Amino acid sequence: MIKRILLILLILILAASFFYFDLNQLLTLDGLKGSMAQFNDYKAQSPLLIIGGFFLLYIVVTALSLPGAAILTLAAGALFGLWQGLLVASFASSIGATLAFLTSRYLLRDTIKQRFPERLAAIDAGVEKEGGFYLFTLRLVPIFPFFLINLLMGVTAIKARTFYWVSQVGMLAGTFVFVNAGTQLAQIDSLSGILSFNLIVSFALLGFFPLIAKGILNMLKKRRVYKNYSKPKQFDRNMIVIGAGAGGLVTSYIAATVRAKVTLIEAGEMGGDCLNYGCVPSKALIKSAKVAEQMRNAERYGLENTPPEFSFKNVMTRIHKVIADIAPNDSVERYTDLGVEVLKGYAKFIDPWTVEIALNDGGTQTLTARSIVIATGARPFVPDLPGLEETGYVTSDTIWNKFTELDEAPKKLVVLGGGPIGSELAQAFARLGSNVTQIERGARLMK
Repeated sequence: MIKRILLILLILILAASFFYFDLNQLLTLDGLKGSMAQFNDYKAQSPLLIIGGFFLLYIVVTALSLPGAAILTLAAGALFGLWQGLLVASFASSIGATLAFLTSRYLLRDTIKQRFPERLAAIDAGVEKEGGFYLFTLRLVPIFPFFLINLLMGVTAIKARTFYWVSQVGMLAGTFVFVNAGTQLAQIDSLSGILSFNLIVSFALLGFFPLIAKGILNMLKKRRVYKNYSKPKQFDRNMIVIGAGAGGLVTSYIAATVRAKVTLIEAGEMGGDCLNYGCVPSKALIKSAKVAEQMRNAERYGLENTPPEFSFKNVMTRIHKVIADIAPNDSVERYTDLGVEVLKGYAKFIDPWTVEIALNDGGTQTLTARSIVIATGARPFVPDLPGLEETGYVTSDTIWNKFTELDEAPKKLVVLGGGPIGSELAQAFARLGSNVTQIERGARLMK
C-alpha cells in the first residue's frame, strides 16, 4: 500500500511539474513552430544530447498520459527527418505506453479484480485467447485514444511483452503519418488536417487486418491438422451427433428441422443425464423434499406443524414415474418420426469425417459426415479414497436405482462435492430426514 501511495505521489508531482513549467504550452502546434529554430540550434551543437533528451521526454509524456504525444511525434519529424524521427518516436511511444500499462496494472488491477472478479475473469479469458488481435486492431484505428488503451489493457491479464511488441507494430502506421507530416511542419495549420476523414477510414479498414490474419492462421492450422487424412468426396450424412443427452437431442432436432440428413448415436438411455440421472429425477426429489419441509414448518404459513410420514420407496417410485412420463419426448420413436436416424451403439473416430459405430446388437456401421458433434456429457468423479470400494458407494448416476428399494431414507449420508449436484442432493436428503454431511475441498460451496 505504501509503495502504491508513493507511486501515485510521484505521478502527481511529475504531472504538476509539467503544467507548472508550462510544458503544456510548449507541446502545442504554435509552441512547437515557435521553438523549432531554437531546437535546431541545440541539435547542431549537441545532436546526441537532444536526441536522448527528446527520447526521454517522449517516454515520460506517454507514460504519464499527458497531453502532447501527437505534437512530440510531429516534432520528431521536424527535428530528425522522416526515418530517424520515425525510429525515435516509434520506440519512445511504445516504451512509454508500456510504462503506462504497467503502472495501471500495478495500481488498478488488484482493486478491480476484488470488486468485479467474475467480469474481469471473463475479460481475461478473452484477452488470453485473442488479446493480441484486439490490441492490434485498436492500435491501428486512431479514433481510439492511445492513453486510454494503455490504461484499460493494464487492467487485463495480457502479458507485458505481448503488449509492447503489438503496440510497437500496431502504432507504426499512425506514427509514420505524423512524423512524415512533421517534416512539413510549416505547412500544418491544425492537427485535424493531418488525420483527414479519408485517412481515418483507411486506418479503420486496416483494422480488419488482424481478423484477416487470424483467418489465414486458422486455415494454415486446419491444413496442418488434416494433412495426413484424405477427405471424402461425398458424405453419407450432413451431420452426425454422438450422444443423446440434452445437447445432442437439441442439435439433432434443429438439424432435422432444416431438413439435414442427421444420425444420432447413443449407447445408453435416450435423454442422457438430464432425463435419467440429472435434471428430471433431481427436481422430482427436490419437490418431494420441499413438501416434507413445508409440512414440518407449516406454522410459517399459518398452519399446524405436521411431521411428514412417508415411504421413501414411494418417493423413489414417483421419481421413476416422472422419468417415464417424460421419456416419450426423448424416445427413439419420436426422433425417428422427426427425421433423425437413431443408432444405438458406441461411436469411434476413424478420421475427422468418419466414425465407426459398434452397435449394441453386435454389428458395426461406418458413416461419414461433413460435421460431427460430440455431445457425450460427463460422468461423476470417484475419488481414490482408501476402503471406498470395499465399503460401497453411490454416485449421482446410480443413486436413483440403488435407493429404489429403501423403505426409509438413509440414516446417514456423506455427500462428496459442493457443486450444484452435490448441494441439491445434500439439501433434499436432509429435508427427507437423513443426517447429511457435505464435504467440499474448495473454499466454499457452489464455487
